[in-house]
Amino acid sequence: MIIDSRAMESAEEEEMLGQDSEEEDSELSDDELQEAFAKGLLKPGMNVLVDKPKKFVNNLEGLKQCLAGFRKELPWVERLDMTNLPAEDVISKAEGKVPSAANGDVNADDDFQREMFFYRQAQATVLDALPLLNKHGIATKRPDDYFAEMAKSDQHMQKIRKKLISKQLMLEKSEKAKKLREQRKFGKKVQIEVIQKRQKEKKAMMTSVKKYQKGMTDKLDFLEGDQKKGKDSAQGPKKAANKKGLNAKRKYKDQRFGFGGKKSGKKWNTKESHNDVSSFRAKVANAKGGKGGKKGGKGGKQNKRPGKSVRKKIKSRS
Repeated sequence: MIIDSRAMESAEEEEMLGQDSEEEDSELSDDELQEAFAKGLLKPGMNVLVDKPKKFVNNLEGLKQCLAGFRKELPWVERLDMTNLPAEDVISKAEGKVPSAANGDVNADDDFQREMFFYRQAQATVLDALPLLNKHGIATKRPDDYFAEMAKSDQHMQKIRKKLISKQLMLEKSEKAKKLREQRKFGKKVQIEVIQKRQKEKKAMMTSVKKYQKGMTDKLDFLEGDQKKGKDSAQGPKKAANKKGLNAKRKYKDQRFGFGGKKSGKKWNTKESHNDVSSFRAKVANAKGGKGGKKGGKGGKQNKRPGKSVRKKIKSRS
């Protein structure tokens, strides 16, 4: 393809001239506006934008033509469209109430009435459409051996599971932290109550001591307050143990030493104990006295203490 260089240059010149003329027109218009403003011809409020009213066109013929273009003569199985009125309100009939609004009597501002109208209309559509679907042999229930393909992969579901677990852990941690804060508050409250109680007891004791010093009272019951508390605290676990029952140690001691009943005469000999000589030891019995005894005899232990005269001599020497 051959392009003439002269034609190109002429086209560029025309474009440049057109731009210059537009700039001149704009400059002239600006100059004119400035002159008019200087003379006082332009005032604020003179130039007001007025919106023209919009004309609504109801072209019925055109709409019908568009509808005829959309409409196709297809069987109902291909279209699956239903146009029907809402089903009867059986509950209101059974309760004897006035039947709900008909097709043209629905209040659009009443949300409950509007939603109930949609619900009953959908119910009527299902009741009319199911026989038609069964007539044309279209299945309306999923078979038992039908397995749908997952829309999301296993990796994506694992990520979601991890995220849910992390959220659950965060919630558990926050709940534990709340419980700990509540326990701390309760502990501080109990501690403050204990301190106040001690201060109150100390104050009461000091007042009673001052009264005793001044001679206003001659009782010393305030000194026995701690001892009484100690006795009560010591009796507390005993009472609790009696309520729970005897422990193994107490049962063993009762079995061994007895618990209640006659205790005298337990070590008396009987006919059976007199005839039983299995625990008799001859050596032990013979070592108690005679020549082989501990105190006397050759085999016994000799007394190493000096005599009385010897002890007097030793004392006189010292």
